[in-house]
Amino acid sequence: MSAKEVVDPPVADEKAPNPAYETAQASSGSDEADFYHEENFYTRNGLNLESFKPRFYGPGIVELERTMKPRHLHMIAIGGSIGAGFFVGSGSALYRGGPASLLIDFSIMGIMIFNVVYALGELAVMYPVSGGFYTYSTRFIDPSWGFAMGWNYVFQWAIVLPLELTVCAITCRYWNDEVSVAVYITIFWVAIIVVNIFGVLGYAEEEFVSSLFKLGATVAFILISFVLVLGGGPSGGRYDEYWGARLWYEPGAFKNGFVGFCSVFVTAAFAYAGTELVGLAAAESKNPVKALPGAIKQIFWRITVFYVLGLFFVGLLVSSNDDNLLSNAQYSSGDANASPFVLIGRYAGLVGFDHFMNLVILVSVLSIGVSGVYGGSRTLTALAQQGYAPVMFTYIDKSGRPLFSVLAIIICGPLAYLNLVAAGPTIFNWLLALSGLAALFTWGSICYAHIRFRHAWKYHGHTIDELPFKAIGGVYGSWVGLILIFIVLVAQFYTAIVAPPGESGMGNAESFFMSYLALPVVLLFWVCGYLWKRTGWLKISQIDVDSNRRELDWEEINAYRAQVASWPAWRRFANHLF
Repeated sequence: MSAKEVVDPPVADEKAPNPAYETAQASSGSDEADFYHEENFYTRNGLNLESFKPRFYGPGIVELERTMKPRHLHMIAIGGSIGAGFFVGSGSALYRGGPASLLIDFSIMGIMIFNVVYALGELAVMYPVSGGFYTYSTRFIDPSWGFAMGWNYVFQWAIVLPLELTVCAITCRYWNDEVSVAVYITIFWVAIIVVNIFGVLGYAEEEFVSSLFKLGATVAFILISFVLVLGGGPSGGRYDEYWGARLWYEPGAFKNGFVGFCSVFVTAAFAYAGTELVGLAAAESKNPVKALPGAIKQIFWRITVFYVLGLFFVGLLVSSNDDNLLSNAQYSSGDANASPFVLIGRYAGLVGFDHFMNLVILVSVLSIGVSGVYGGSRTLTALAQQGYAPVMFTYIDKSGRPLFSVLAIIICGPLAYLNLVAAGPTIFNWLLALSGLAALFTWGSICYAHIRFRHAWKYHGHTIDELPFKAIGGVYGSWVGLILIFIVLVAQFYTAIVAPPGESGMGNAESFFMSYLALPVVLLFWVCGYLWKRTGWLKISQIDVDSNRRELDWEEINAYRAQVASWPAWRRFANHLF
């Protein structure tokens, strides 16, 4: 087989209709790239009226613009989804389950997301598709399930956007609570619109800068916390003498028993949500084959250094019985007063540290809002390109923006104003319940799609040596991820039917559906997808693993593999992690 030859699809017993995947043909891609670079600076960056006109379609589907660079992918991977769930939500999790539950549950979820992202990386390098997560479900599992996962992901981000706007407003009220929440919501809604005017480059640069800021703040926190644990805090503060692990003994490592332990899983899942966006962003990078594997490897460091190590110090320095971890705000994820990171600075007597951490929370929340528009709009465009959404959402303008898809997500922002009316918070909470478990279904589908892909890959006579990038745990890693997701869903079901941690008895119907409403919604989408497309579960023999594969330079890939094989064992191991 030649260096860039793509194997012809083998004849299978029967073929399910394949969706119109994004073309990987060099001719179409080069024509589109030439057209893009012929435009002037203002058109390419969405800064004039000409940029809003439809771009050259050429043969096949219009591709999104590939302007994202490796540095963007690396920062999206390592810091993109670090947000209020980590900086603030970890406080309520500590209060419910104790420091050991916090550390164990976030570590378990870290193992899960590590395997999810590696599985996604393997698929994304092989098959160049935008809106990739649900497309893999369509191709390797069931087109109806792919329909459900696509719309589930769109709804998740459409609801997250007004939530993040509300949280931005609550965060700003830490400095001035006399200004109306509506003013802050409007300011940040406009800010998100401005970022999206610049298309993928606006998202990429915003994520690069905000991720650098968040990572710097987290590293500074870890270093400060290490000094405080050793008793190096300012004189007169709580940590001016050796502190150690006393809080793991009194009040204790665990709190509220099994219910407390299970309840922390939900917070951990929320904190990791958005990690999968690196796979979506890869579709708009210049060379995903080179850039994506390096970005995927950064996930390990984000999990171990920032989440696990950061929360380990939180559990050492803040008591799980500290009532300040409980927020009186309508949406506690925006209340800096309930952030353990802020409380540590306050207790230590570090002047100004609380304001700095509040700024970190604000930047994090705004970043997630921008990511919501990006993730939701790209998935909606991919749904439309496959005939699962109205054709108007296939519109891509001359600057590479999926214009109507972006507008569809952005117009959900004003739902945040519901919080200004008496019944608004109740309505908004039910909207949030629709997307409560959305990320878990997305992650589970990625793992199962990878498992099915590997089985079909072997069935059609291929070997894993033909894969340019392999998930570090292989099929076993995806099974681990899938099993852990199932365990989390069971834990969430358990916490939904019993009383909240610290109370006895059972919960009520309202609390159950607040926690588990996403499940019947996903099942409804699945049924609608089946009624629309009339296609069911794919057999392994029906799965097409050869059509529209990315063209690869195997001479270069094999030369690199030979180089790696010549390295000593320690360097090969390091290459897996960096």
